Amino acid sequence: MNDSVSNPERTLTNPSGAGDSQAYHLRIEFTGSGSEYFRIWIVNLLLLLVTLGIYFPWAKVRRLRYFYGNTLVDGEPLDFHGNPLKMLKGYLLVGLLFGLYSVAGNFSAMAGLIAFVIVTAIWPALLKSSMQFRMANTSWRGLRFSFRGSLGDAYRAVLPMFLPGLVILAAVTRVADPEKPPNWYLFTVLGVVLVGVAVAPWLMWNLKQYQHNHYALASLQTNFKATLGSFYKVVFKTLGVMLLAALLTAAVFAAIAFAGGVMGRAGKGMIVLAVSLGFLASLIAMLVVVKPYAVSRMQNLVWTRTGNSSLRFLSNLRFRSMLWLSVQNWLLVIVTLGLYWPFAAVALARLRLEAVTVKSRVSPDTLVSQMRAAEGDAAGDAAGDVFGIDIGL
Repeated sequence: MNDSVSNPERTLTNPSGAGDSQAYHLRIEFTGSGSEYFRIWIVNLLLLLVTLGIYFPWAKVRRLRYFYGNTLVDGEPLDFHGNPLKMLKGYLLVGLLFGLYSVAGNFSAMAGLIAFVIVTAIWPALLKSSMQFRMANTSWRGLRFSFRGSLGDAYRAVLPMFLPGLVILAAVTRVADPEKPPNWYLFTVLGVVLVGVAVAPWLMWNLKQYQHNHYALASLQTNFKATLGSFYKVVFKTLGVMLLAALLTAAVFAAIAFAGGVMGRAGKGMIVLAVSLGFLASLIAMLVVVKPYAVSRMQNLVWTRTGNSSLRFLSNLRFRSMLWLSVQNWLLVIVTLGLYWPFAAVALARLRLEAVTVKSRVSPDTLVSQMRAAEGDAAGDAAGDVFGIDIGL
């Protein structure tokens, strides 16, 4: 690997002028191609159909190894070492839990609610184990990542999800016949749903804080500096974009409907068609426009606020680029009846990954040598392999 002198792109003057006088920018590149991934994707799809879904963990390992292996950080690829058999255990466990929940719901509303509470109570433990498994099986330059979040931290992270559920559970215990709940119970459930929507950004912030506060590579561990207010700000802006997209689309089709009204009887069909298409187009506009906006803003917020005293991440994912790529991907997926999907996945991965840069205060080679010296004490949390599950997070 070339040193920082021979690679001028890796040695840059610190633009902020604060702290260190020199910073090293470790570029992230994605070298995958749609045609290569298409072969992996089509084989995975066929084997999933033949095995009735049992092949899913093996398909996921092949996909992750391809995307990780083509993600280069400072010219060195990531690697994924997950065992499909261990991942299968996780999927079977999650499938069993949700299967029991579905069966319980068929017996009575109370049994279904109790089963839901049990599944919800177990979920933080699965989240912690899944994060440990994913990080412990990811490496860079031979160094294994790890995840150091505790079980208590996991339960605190999902607290905004537990609180509304506890209110509903308390209300159910006061209902004589759950099959015919009184009006006050229905209003309580509606109120809890509205509160749940209101605290959703809090839940998102908690989960990201739990994840990004506990990523580690040898002796290095990340910190998360984003505030709760910044998450609400992104959510409110996204809602504004959603409303604007819906209004603009509706305005276009309202104009068409108005033109049909001017035409008299001959335009009645045009009015009906315009109203129907306007509703559908509003939904599509929100999907095509809103998701790229939310993804770009959230990625920039989360990763730019992640780092530590030695290194930090910078994300500059542009909404315009995300929007154009999303429109292009959707059109080509529709035209090709879904066959363009792997090409779209590769293009999206390239755009999102290459928008991120890792900024280090010390030379990357020095940083890696220091991490290797500390690896015996800090690398590869074995708990992820012992529990050995991946629930798809």
